Order: sequence, then C-alpha cells, then structure tokens
Amino acid sequence: MQTESHTSSPGFDALDRRLLSALALDGRASFSRVAAVLGVSDQTVARRYRRLCADGGLRVVVMRDAHRLGEDQWMLRVRCAPDSAPAIAEALAKRPDTSWVGLASGGTEVLCMTRPRSSGDHDDLLLGKLPRTPSVMEIRAHQLLHRFYGGAQSWVSKLGALTAAETEALRPRHEAAPGHVRITPDDEPLLAALERDGRAGYPELQRATGLTESAARRRLAALLASGAVFVDSECDPGIFGHPVSALLWITAAPSALHSVGEALAGHPGIAHASAATGPCNIIASVLARNTADLYAYLSGPLGQLEGVRHVDTTVFLRRIKQLTYRERGR
Repeated sequence: MQTESHTSSPGFDALDRRLLSALALDGRASFSRVAAVLGVSDQTVARRYRRLCADGGLRVVVMRDAHRLGEDQWMLRVRCAPDSAPAIAEALAKRPDTSWVGLASGGTEVLCMTRPRSSGDHDDLLLGKLPRTPSVMEIRAHQLLHRFYGGAQSWVSKLGALTAAETEALRPRHEAAPGHVRITPDDEPLLAALERDGRAGYPELQRATGLTESAARRRLAALLASGAVFVDSECDPGIFGHPVSALLWITAAPSALHSVGEALAGHPGIAHASAATGPCNIIASVLARNTADLYAYLSGPLGQLEGVRHVDTTVFLRRIKQLTYRERGR
C-alpha cells in the first residue's frame, strides 16, 4: 500500500486528482472502497477528501437529470447594468429552478441555467420577475434540445488520472433504464437531503425521510439505476490547472449540427455541450489552462471542425451557483 506523501506546498497533487476522478465515477463510494482501488489508506482518503472540501471547493450532491426526466432546460443570457449584475445573479442562484449561475462580460452579463418544473415556473421567471427587475436591459433565452456531453458524464474523467482497471473497479454497477422516468412526490424529502449532501449516510436519510434505512437505500438505488438522478461533484477547476472557463455560443450548419456536437463531446476541455434554440445552435462550456490555451483551442480544434460557421466566446468572471446554491462564506 502506498503512503501519503507530505509536502509543504499548499497545492494539490496527482493523488488528489485520482481521488476526484474516483468520486466523479461514484460520488457515494465509501472511503474504504476508494482507498483499496487507489492503493492508499482509508485515513489518507478521508484526510484528502476533507482538504479538497475545505480548500478546493469540493461538494458531492445528487442531481436530477432533466434530460432523462423529459424536463425543459433553458440557458438565459441576462444583460444588465454593471453595478446590479452581482445582486441579480445572487437572486437567481437562490431560486430552486436554477442549476447554474455565473457572471461574465466584464460583470455586465449574468448567465443562468434554469430547469422549470412547471410552465408556471417558466412564465414566472421569463415573463414576470426578470423583465420587471430594475437594471435588466436584455434577456435572451435558449432552450436546450439535445445533450452531447454533461450530466452524469464528468469533465474530470477526461483527465485520465485513473487506469482502465481502476475505472472499472470504481464504476457503479447499475445501468440506466430506457425511456423517461418519474420522480414521485414521496421522493422529494430524500432528494432534498441528497441535494444538500450527496454523501449523506443512510441513518441521516432515515431521519430526513421517515423511511427505514433499507427503504431509503432501495429507493436511491432505483432512482440512480433509472437515470432519474445521478451523483455529481463540484470543485474548483483551477486545482486541475484549468482556471479559465468560458461559454461558447456556436453556430453550425444544420446538416453538421450533430456531427459537430459529437466531436465537441470528445474534446478534452469541453465540460458540457448541448444543441439549443436561438441565433446559435450549440452551447458549450470549455475549461483552459490560460487565455493562450483558450485561443489555441478556438483557433485549432474548434475552428477546424467542419460545419462550424461562427463562435461567440464569453469568459466567466465568477461562478455564483453550480449544482446547488451555497451562501457566500459557507
């Protein structure tokens, strides 16, 4: 068994990448299982996990898969006065129907992914609250039509930190069922607890739901197997050496839409890619080591894709919400 290396550097090392890659495969895997695969002690995994949470912004949560559930998803571009953008972003982040919020364009644009659970939620946001919000100058709404990469597919897996054998040993053993699936009202207490902490133990889930531990275990296993939900992780991509992130608004020839999207899914820096409505027909997020690396990607692999006609790039200034909202300073 390997021992944990000690260093005076506050940075993260290859073992941290391996641990994060393991959690990207199965965020609820026990420390003992992860330790056995990585060849370190349980205590090392627990210690590294706590440090990643404290210093790397790591969070593990259970997410609903809107694509699998047949629910609408929208990407909003909200242009507003610079002094009002942070407050508007924070207000959007607190809404339960938003899954991602960021600031971009020099602080004059709020980018927001919303998943309305009813037509009323959608109308309330796009026809009610946002248009009446002072300092909102323009709203562009893009409905996501098809996902090429994202959801249960984590960008962390593209780092290649694990061997094929390690990946297979850590991969969950359930397989998604075909067709759309349903989440019932009885599932809401269980999901609420797991959206706060995806690694919550079964005694905690029992207290949150009133189910027995075995019933909570069975229902969560069924939801994961169906694809209705998945375990996702959030961390600062800067700890992987990719501190620059941007949203790409890509216009592809209609006949090349699918081939361009599938090619994007295979690019190492792409964390999410979907076909969308609006002036562009593909929206993708990309991570880069620096601005030179971003330029190299835009002018190289992306720019040389057959069928790409136009690319608009929006660099993020700050993420306000990713996965679930967390109050500043917590």
